[in-house]
Amino acid sequence: MTHHKHRDRSWPALPQPLPEGAQVIDNHTHVASVVNYSQYMSSEAAARGQYDVPVYSTEELLRRAASVGVTGIIDDACEYPHLRTAINMAKAYPGQVHAGVAIHPNEAVAHGHRAQMGPDGLEPHYMPWHDIPFDEALAEVDRLARENPREVVVIGETGLDYFRCGEDARRYQIEAFRAHIALAKELNLPMQIHDRDAHEDCIATLLRDGAPERTVFHSFSGDAQMGRICKENGWYMSFSGTVSYKGNDGIREALALADPTRILVETDAPYLTPMPYRGRTNSPSMIPYTLRAMAQVRGCSVEEMARITRRNTRECYGI
Repeated sequence: MTHHKHRDRSWPALPQPLPEGAQVIDNHTHVASVVNYSQYMSSEAAARGQYDVPVYSTEELLRRAASVGVTGIIDDACEYPHLRTAINMAKAYPGQVHAGVAIHPNEAVAHGHRAQMGPDGLEPHYMPWHDIPFDEALAEVDRLARENPREVVVIGETGLDYFRCGEDARRYQIEAFRAHIALAKELNLPMQIHDRDAHEDCIATLLRDGAPERTVFHSFSGDAQMGRICKENGWYMSFSGTVSYKGNDGIREALALADPTRILVETDAPYLTPMPYRGRTNSPSMIPYTLRAMAQVRGCSVEEMARITRRNTRECYGI
């Protein structure tokens, strides 16, 4: 069999395990999507005559993560048909998996068929569940969060995504974001924000409506200026593999000036895999690579960085 020199679709090597006593929690991931994405990578590799790529189950992904010191995850479900997936996973792995529920900003405009092509140039693509109006979808988020208080520890991810949203549809995203802010405050839950090319409007909306007491910018993508605004307002910044990418000096500057009690770590798997494995399947087990990049920025040990994020994750989400 010939092994063509194509993009490497195999799993990244597992990192060095975190030191004893420095276990961490991946505070934002999508494990069901990791399974799906790895199935896609596996079939792509087979089609191109590359080496076999195994597909790991949820259980195996959690076991691999725990083996390197990532002892827990917050799994975010942000599409209507998948809201129960994260909750059921949290029920199956109590103490190890916690759930976040919300309607993603790109989904919020798709509900009721209100989407519009954005700068990404992709035509809106509707699924059967998008026939449900947004208000009804959010009511389901509300109901599930109330009915599963042990499992649901955060409302998220919500926010704004101007990369995938045309200008005329932005107001629907902002309305949906505001509805999630109100819900998080009503339920006294933290909130995780998806902010893509929308820093100014995200901040303006939070300041106008009053942010939930614990507000997290997931996969923080701002710069030093935005980092200072987060610091002033006591908002958490959660760093993903993007903190290790060459061009992201702004993200690193924000991390350097961040309040140490407001720093979190995540994967946002299956995407945003940290260096040196960018472009390959991400999973919660990759967290130590991101912590290493973060520790370099902060001028501390990986162990210290792990302790900081572990403590902040527990305080932010009450887990």
